[in-house]
Amino acid sequence: MTGFDTPVMLSRPKPKRKSGWFYALACLVSVVFVLTTTQIYPFEPLSVSHLHGLISRSFVSDRKAHSLAAETPSLDENVNQLNTFARTPDVQFDNYSLILKGQRIFLYSGEFHTFRLPVPSLWPDILEKVKAAGLNAVSVYTHMGLINPAPGVVDFGGFRALQPLYDAAKAAGIWIVLRPGNYINAETTAGGIAHWATSEVAGQLRTNATDWKAAWQDYIKGIINVTAPNQISSGGPVIAIQVDNEFSQNPISQAEYFVELEDAYHNSDIVVPLTYNDPGQGRNFINGTGAVDLYGLDSYPQGFDCSHPTVWNPVTTNYHTYHAQVNPSQAWYIPEFQGGSFDAWGPTAPGYAPCRVLTGPDFQSVFNLQLWASNAKLINYYMIFGGTSWGAIPFHGVYTSYDYGASISESRELTTKFDELKRQALFLRSSPEFYKTDWIADASTGLSVSTNSAAFITLLRNPDTNAAFYIARQASSTSTATTNFKLNVTTAGTSLQIPLVAPTITLGGRQSKVIVTDYSFGALSKLAYSTAQIFYASTIDKRDILFLYGNSTQEHEAALLVNFLSGIEGLVTVWDSDTQLVLFADSDTAATFWSPVLAGQSTNPLKNYWGLGTNISILVGGPYLVRDATLSGSTLALRGDLKTDVRLTVIAPQSIRSITWNGEKVSGDLTASASLTQSGGFVGPLLLSPSLTGIKVPQLTGWKFKDSLPEIQESFNDNSWAIANHTTTNIPLKPYYGDGRILYGCDYGFCENVVLWRGHFNATGTEKSVNLSINGGEAFAASVWANNVFLGTSFGNSTNNRNILEETDDKFILPAGALKAGQDNVITVVQVGSLFVTVVISLYFDKDNMGLNETDGSNTDSSKSPRGVRGFALDGNTFTEWKVQGKVGGYKNYPDKVRGVMNEGGLFGERQGWHLPGFSTRGWASRDLSEGLPSNAAGVGFFISTFKLNIPKGLDVMLSFTFEEPQGQPYRALLFVNGWMMGKRVGNLGPQAKFPVHEGILDYQGEKFYSTVAVALWAMTPNVTISPDLQLTLDGIYDGGVGNVKTDNPGWSSLGRE
Repeated sequence: MTGFDTPVMLSRPKPKRKSGWFYALACLVSVVFVLTTTQIYPFEPLSVSHLHGLISRSFVSDRKAHSLAAETPSLDENVNQLNTFARTPDVQFDNYSLILKGQRIFLYSGEFHTFRLPVPSLWPDILEKVKAAGLNAVSVYTHMGLINPAPGVVDFGGFRALQPLYDAAKAAGIWIVLRPGNYINAETTAGGIAHWATSEVAGQLRTNATDWKAAWQDYIKGIINVTAPNQISSGGPVIAIQVDNEFSQNPISQAEYFVELEDAYHNSDIVVPLTYNDPGQGRNFINGTGAVDLYGLDSYPQGFDCSHPTVWNPVTTNYHTYHAQVNPSQAWYIPEFQGGSFDAWGPTAPGYAPCRVLTGPDFQSVFNLQLWASNAKLINYYMIFGGTSWGAIPFHGVYTSYDYGASISESRELTTKFDELKRQALFLRSSPEFYKTDWIADASTGLSVSTNSAAFITLLRNPDTNAAFYIARQASSTSTATTNFKLNVTTAGTSLQIPLVAPTITLGGRQSKVIVTDYSFGALSKLAYSTAQIFYASTIDKRDILFLYGNSTQEHEAALLVNFLSGIEGLVTVWDSDTQLVLFADSDTAATFWSPVLAGQSTNPLKNYWGLGTNISILVGGPYLVRDATLSGSTLALRGDLKTDVRLTVIAPQSIRSITWNGEKVSGDLTASASLTQSGGFVGPLLLSPSLTGIKVPQLTGWKFKDSLPEIQESFNDNSWAIANHTTTNIPLKPYYGDGRILYGCDYGFCENVVLWRGHFNATGTEKSVNLSINGGEAFAASVWANNVFLGTSFGNSTNNRNILEETDDKFILPAGALKAGQDNVITVVQVGSLFVTVVISLYFDKDNMGLNETDGSNTDSSKSPRGVRGFALDGNTFTEWKVQGKVGGYKNYPDKVRGVMNEGGLFGERQGWHLPGFSTRGWASRDLSEGLPSNAAGVGFFISTFKLNIPKGLDVMLSFTFEEPQGQPYRALLFVNGWMMGKRVGNLGPQAKFPVHEGILDYQGEKFYSTVAVALWAMTPNVTISPDLQLTLDGIYDGGVGNVKTDNPGWSSLGRE
């Protein structure tokens, strides 16, 4: 028994159709019913005949047979235009919106990079959250450098796979716009271009150069082969593919590169439209050579410095004008709109919490709705989930975390931004009339409908139904003032100044609203106007449902002349009949509601897609997350997550007799259910599982230690290392000085992470110094040894993208006794930055590669970064031989194919596989990580600890590895968790100290298996206390989760190792 059948109603005869006067009175009665939270003002300003006409037309009558939730637009007037644009009838567009299989949709999307969540069984978690937010699509970059790690190698295994993404998207009912590049930017190394291409391609990258074209063929063909069967035309989720990324049509070599990419798609089974994202209002690739099917504009109005999160740039005001000028015959597409911001290195970098404020709910309210006001109908927010730039994925300007201040945090938790995004997205899903609107005017072009010029109004109107959408914001978009105004509108042919009974419409500081008139909802109902916001409008069990909401400190009014006074909190039933249900809640309460979609016919491959495969949804309130709803017979099965005990509120078909939550039956409260609605309502308690209590994480103890810098010892043999004897390079930035030999890591197959160099020379005893110019990218460092004598560290720099130093040129003094006259000597350099590099001359240095540069303006070859040694000079002598070593096997023969080309570098411990689970530390010294290296020496050491987790199934638990010591210590650390490099800690710069690590990397039910955490600690300054305090921290526990998370963490093997 669930409360759906409300026994008090069973003997009541079905109400007869009532007159308009009855409904006018009923409106008043319904408000009296909730007088504790609402109030009706007197109606003297209106005549009785006017009142009767307004209510009957706008709310209960006018019940013409139409179903807007499943609206199929008439395409006759645009048939020529549609046929011109479309290569498949399944994906078309006109000047209004996208049209999928004949159904007009508003594409509301979030950016998700699967490679930043290297656990494919967690991808459904993100997609289910995207769907729960009301979005209907994701935009997905794929990474050439990960998928195509070496010439002729295309690897779609593990986290590089696309098929699991396509399958999960189809199950969730989420469309995909695929963005394979080749170049993707995305704050990733080389902008996503395969590292091998940055050194092996002589021609200019991202042009029509013959060798560049040959370089990307295998990758794009691989993308095509996997994607073609997953297009919408084959029942799959892919509806568009983007050509490269943020580029210019000039010079012609770049435009012809686009032609070559487009030809590759056109000469294949790809039939969906090809799109493009212009980084500014540059009018690129709309017409002429390389023009795409659908042009789009990227926009990041707040930029990328979150240091002052309450200081705003104003809204962009010319979006609509620009669209009207450059591509008015196409739907207005925003492939990337600011959904957060990346953060930079350095002690003054703010971290991601301020980014989530800068682009928070207020920003979303004002700036997202400004896009709506420009008549954009395809919008993608970058990012919806940022994830982690683990291993060598980041470019040199950012650190490991790619949280981005997004609506879903790096740990996969929902934020207040998610709440606002959901309120907006469910309005869009509920409002098919909004998918086709004409831009009428705004306050800057003569629209004069507001009684207060401080309120800026834009008017959009549906040309078929006359539904109007007045989008209101502060005239000064950054204003924090409160603005009150009335609005002159026309509804059902009657001119009105609204609100009629409330004093005014109120705009809070940094707030926007959509005020509707002649708004159709459900199957048969129409709303004359509402100053309250619409959260949900649809049909449930043949009843038209309208869910309104508003700020609890403001008054709101709807067309049945209900005035919602300020102070309302919680859910209020405003109107309840056998044909309609109207609800109102404050904004925070509305955010606790969800509207899961019930799947359509099981034989329909698109059964989970709103508007195409199904138009059936329900309302569920209370839980932290509602992932899914399934109706089987008379049982409604809900699946989701709880953070606390809650009261479950459901509005669903009356035929339901039982409800389950994650498989467990929920008991109903009949009294509360009947108070909610006369039919189809359910209220009952949801209690947390007892398994949440007592969850603890282990301390990281029992550390084992071993030195990882044998390269500085006299006994070390580098005979197996590559001889660095190239005298030419395809990298355009040539050495500054030296003897003509090229010492760039990529030229020898070692692009990623730590690369070691050893420079040999026969000492005469007169050498006084060595000069080294080392390139490592922002925030790099390089430590130098002569034989086993430490010479010093060169520090690159970045302080929140200021004072950037990507390379150094330093003189290192050779102290007395450091060299052995008449013998081979070695200088070692350990470089940290975009790349770790160790150089032995029998000078040795170790260098950390911070990732390759992205495209810098028109210089597409800037990704050919000269990571390594750009200059070397030995005072009074010359080097006889240079040797180089990066990760085992380089980018052609690295042994760990599961974790891939970006995971490892060339530290001795990495080459040996010490970081992998199962490696035996028998014989290693016991030494706590917090003790640092022995004798406070400069150098590199490996610390390993193992632990077990025993987290019950059915929970989603967020864990992080956190360095808790104060920032400022001169060390760097590579954090490996079960073999995956999940973080680079830069103690002297920061800002990152917390490194989230997901289930799947960690084995949560590790009864038989230990998890391994390995830290490669590099102390850059001797005789300084370095005491990393690494803890495993519990960040969040949720009752639920996506379930069935799989691990893929291959253990240690000697195969392919040194």
